[in-house]
Order: sequence, then C-alpha cells, then structure tokens
Amino acid sequence: MVRALFLALTLCGGAGIVLYVWCWALTPWADDERAPSRRVPVAWLLLAPAVVGALVVVAWRGGSDWLTDSIPAATAAAVVGGTAVCATAAGLWATLIDRADPARGPRHTTAVRILAALLLALVFLLLLSWPDARSGVALVLLPLAGLLAVLASNLLPRWRELAGERVRRIREEQRSVMAAHLHDSVLQTLALIQNRAGASSEAARLARAQERELRAWLYDGDAPADSDLPTDLRDYAAALELDHAVRIDIVSAGLSAERASGELAAAAREAMLNAARHAGGDVSVYIEGSASGVDVFVRDRGAGFRLDDVPSDRLGVRESIIGRMRRAGGTGAVRSDDGGTEVHLRITSPAVPDRTTARQETRG
Repeated sequence: MVRALFLALTLCGGAGIVLYVWCWALTPWADDERAPSRRVPVAWLLLAPAVVGALVVVAWRGGSDWLTDSIPAATAAAVVGGTAVCATAAGLWATLIDRADPARGPRHTTAVRILAALLLALVFLLLLSWPDARSGVALVLLPLAGLLAVLASNLLPRWRELAGERVRRIREEQRSVMAAHLHDSVLQTLALIQNRAGASSEAARLARAQERELRAWLYDGDAPADSDLPTDLRDYAAALELDHAVRIDIVSAGLSAERASGELAAAAREAMLNAARHAGGDVSVYIEGSASGVDVFVRDRGAGFRLDDVPSDRLGVRESIIGRMRRAGGTGAVRSDDGGTEVHLRITSPAVPDRTTARQETRG
C-alpha cells in the first residue's frame, strides 16, 4: 500500500518522487538497526565533476575573456551551476548518509565536507572578484548557498540527538511518576500480602512474583536485559518460586564479568533447585564479584543432610555442583548441619589463580 501510494503521488506532478527522496534522506534508523554499508563511493563520485568544474572556472578566470561575449551565458551557467550542485550534494551525502556508514565514518565525512566547502568557496570568490562578469547575481549566490548548506548540514545530526534525548528524558520522567504512584499503592499492598500470608503460602508466592514483574517493568525501563550472573539467577529464582513453596532472596555485590552461560551459573541453579525442593522456606543467594574471581553462596534453613549419606546413584550434588565446578577450574563446597545447608561456589579469574587451590596443589 505504501508503494502504491508513492506511485499514485508520482502522477501528481512528481510529488511521489519528491516525498520518497525526502523520507529516504531524513527518516532516522531504528535504535537497534544498523545502517547499511554502501560499496559505491557516492560522495567522491559527486565530488569529481565538481573538481573538474572548478578547474574550468579557474581556467576561464585566468583568460582574457572571462564570461564575456566569447563564452555563452548558458555555458557559464551550466558549468558554475553544475559545480555548485555537485559539490553541495557531495557534502550533504557525506554528512547525512556516509557518517552512519560503518565502512566510512566521521573521518571520511570531514574530508569530503572540507573539499566540498573549499570548491564552493573558490568558485564563489572567483565569481565575486570579477565585477564585469555576465553571470548575474543568482549565479554568483549559487555557490554561496551551497556552501551554507554544507556547513549547516552538520546541525541536522545534532538536532536529531537533542530530539532523541528530549524524548528519552520525558519518557523517564513519566516512568518515575508512575513508579512513585505504584510504589505507594500496589507494591505496598503486595508486600503486605507477603508478610501476612507467610513465605510458603500460595498467595505469598503469587504476590512476590507479581511484585518482581512490576518492579522489573518500572525500574528496568527500555534497557535490554543483561545476560550476567545476577540477572540469570534472579530469573531462575522467580521460576522456582512459582513451582515450589520457597522464597529466594538474591543479593549481588561487587563487579564481575561472569556470564549467565557459564558453569558457575549452572552449578548455582542446581544448588537453588535442591534448596527449593528439599528445604523450602527462605533461601538466600549471595553473589560477590572481585578482581580475583566470583563467589556464590546458596543457603537454606532446612533440616540439613550429610553428603556421605546420599546414595551413590544420586549425582545432583556430587556431579552437577561439585564436579561441575572442579571441571571448570573452580571449587564447590557443601556445609550442612541442623540449622541448614550452605553451598559455596567459587571460580577464579584466568589471570589470578586461586590461592586455596594453589596451596592444596603445593601440599599434594
């Protein structure tokens, strides 16, 4: 339908062509869409005839019959007008099109803009320096208009950035107002339901899941979800709370480059699943990242167990947690008593060896 509309408008005095070119030149790309790379150097192809035209004007200026009766006015207008149009088009193309091209970039744009501006200024000064020329005022002002257009075209990307920043700021202000209102009403009600119903009740688990989804929608905004370890474990905890009578609190401290697809995340998810299945109640997960590595503590308040009493065919703790961490170059330890069970997982950065592992290897 859009193509048919452009074709129909083309029959109305060529309005469809003008509208299509205007939309193609000024419509911005989406934020998550990368601008295409064009193999044809359009800016330099436009700049080449402008250079030739400027050289012709220089040659005419050096002769004795500069735009006098020996040079037809139509020829002079065609050369000067073509030079100005090509140089202006090259500068505008480099600014509006090639600047976003990943194969070219700002340096290419600056070079083309400088050359186009120099050619336009040269032609304008040559025409202006000969008062007896038959070129006319309009032809003299044509290179000047092109020069102003090339210089002013750099303001369009700045205007787009300011407009986009204004839209984002307004959106964040609206989200903040809505978040403050919902925090004082809906979120407080959901928190009250959790406290009154108890951690293991169905109402408390549903209220907690709704609270988490609402907070994520309010405070995460339009930012894409990161695939880091804390985010992955929070998503997994939300799924466990819907299937088991458990409440999982996840706290993250420090910075870490550990990704959600690593072995540490898989071992932590297995430890959280075991705590939800066998202990229930409240489960706490603490993630601490540092320059030397990442530590994850998963603690529940269940009855506890002895690892030696677990049958040999049950490989959840031995292989999915401890064995997985050992194969990944980290450590996994389980400490359990009557007050609950704590699983400690640690993986070190490649550049910093684990001191505990190094001391054990030295003793061995």
